[in-house]
Amino acid sequence: MNMPRAEHPNPQWERASWKNLNGLWDFSFDFGCSALERELWKEETWDRQILVPFCPESKLSGIGYTDFMDGVAYRRTFTLTEEEGKGRVLLHFGAVDYECVLVVNGQRAGSHKGGYTSFSFDITSFVTAGENTLFLAVQDHVRSGLQPKGKQADKYYSNACDYTRTTGIWQTVWLEFVPENYIVSARYYTDVENGKVTLTGETKGAGTLTAQASWEGKEVGRVSLPVSGGFFSAQLDLSETHLWEPGKGGLYDLTLTFGEDRVQSYFGLRTAKFEGRKFLLNGKSLFLRTVLDQGFYPDGIYTAPTEEDLVKDIQLSYDAGFNGARLHEKVFEARFLYHCDRLGYIVWGEYPNWGMDHSNPLATETYLNEWSEAVERDFNHPAIVGWCPFNETWGYHEEKEQNALLSSIYKLTKRLDPTRPCIDSSGNFRVMSEVYDIHDYDQDPVTFKARWNGLTELAKQGPIPADHPFFTDTPWGEHGHAPLFCQPYDGQPIYVSEYGGIRWVDESLEGWGYGNAPKTAEEFFARYKGLTEALLQDPEICGFCYTQLYDIEQEVNGLYTYGRQQKFDINIIKEINQQKAAIED
Repeated sequence: MNMPRAEHPNPQWERASWKNLNGLWDFSFDFGCSALERELWKEETWDRQILVPFCPESKLSGIGYTDFMDGVAYRRTFTLTEEEGKGRVLLHFGAVDYECVLVVNGQRAGSHKGGYTSFSFDITSFVTAGENTLFLAVQDHVRSGLQPKGKQADKYYSNACDYTRTTGIWQTVWLEFVPENYIVSARYYTDVENGKVTLTGETKGAGTLTAQASWEGKEVGRVSLPVSGGFFSAQLDLSETHLWEPGKGGLYDLTLTFGEDRVQSYFGLRTAKFEGRKFLLNGKSLFLRTVLDQGFYPDGIYTAPTEEDLVKDIQLSYDAGFNGARLHEKVFEARFLYHCDRLGYIVWGEYPNWGMDHSNPLATETYLNEWSEAVERDFNHPAIVGWCPFNETWGYHEEKEQNALLSSIYKLTKRLDPTRPCIDSSGNFRVMSEVYDIHDYDQDPVTFKARWNGLTELAKQGPIPADHPFFTDTPWGEHGHAPLFCQPYDGQPIYVSEYGGIRWVDESLEGWGYGNAPKTAEEFFARYKGLTEALLQDPEICGFCYTQLYDIEQEVNGLYTYGRQQKFDINIIKEINQQKAAIED
């Protein structure tokens, strides 16, 4: 059998000495969450196998069980050579939903909590040359209110905008073989104006660290410095400056060496910020023509069947005239972000906060740990132009302008990454943000345009308080959405980060979208054109995000089907989207 997802999972941190562990693993349901107590790894035979990295709910896993699974367990063996075991042996998991405990050769080797972030264990002291056994016990209490679930359904059936769940391993598992002294991590702070890159990071052990940058095979910078172990900082001067640009990309190759350790990486030179009412990329006004991408696949659920499927979603978005996406209610895999970097596709990084009881004190612990892991893992991706840790925070205490959790996580994000803007919560209740982020699902282009023109005219007179009649007396959207202007407006850039969601489905399917479904393609295009041009032509609006790129299960408001087929002539959508925006230079 060909190994699924055999490519290296993280091209921004790649060593030659690695081994992919995807493929068939032993698998067991653990409904009583007792696998560890029962020492299930000792069982000689298991009754089924699963194809990793696909979750057991998916067809591709070979299991296809879609009821709730509070616990599951995995087991597999691997062979370690004498050469591979000479240094340190690191075991990496791209993502496991939600909480897991690792047992190696019968010994507990580590644990991790968080269904969307990557993690690793140093298993050197637990393995030997020859055959070794890995066992992973996973718990996933998606209905508990104590863990983020994103768009995973907390009812038996998929419903509204919640879809088939994901339990257990859903990204690549791999081994990495490193010397005793090795580079643990590195961050890249790029300085476009001065043609420099500041590198900071961590090593195990002492040695000389060398960073070599190249552009299209030509060396353009090198720096070496002694490191005694622990933190390091180095400045790399570039002899050539090439900007990372939307729609084009533009990546420098970076090789990091530390004694016998060698890591292949890359970076992009670009600036991204909001200034006045505009979003500026490399100092030029760029309208955010983004689309909602939720990262679901018919056969793989959270996991793309192939690497080509990752690339295809970016290309489908480009074909429709978008220049980026909100990566919505999910932390996307690093391999997808690599292709965004490579292709110049701008994205907002989010976290799947839905499912959390934000009033519970454990929510703070969850966000401090899991959101930090997400930001730290993805910090170096030039395609990410901003962070959004919350989406539509509905109906919990301390809502409106007083929520301490939202403001705390916003401040944490800015400390973790001062180089990017942050939206504390997209839509609904917000506390602080550099961007005035709004969701509006009004389906009437006339009232939609009038409302946005009304806001921008009011804004010229000065700050608008949250209790202004413009906010409190305005009907908003459909499908149960409440008024989403819940923060005073004080001249921030305006990003309409959800709109549209136009229902479009043929007679053979059932499903929902916002508003009444157009009866003809011409009616669909007229509505899409009216809504989108209202935003493009408003000189105060810096971007939009259309809901959504493709259908997902019962939600049929995508521009493509769930199988990524065109519903109609996508060139018409592209022509509408690519009109010059009033706010652009």
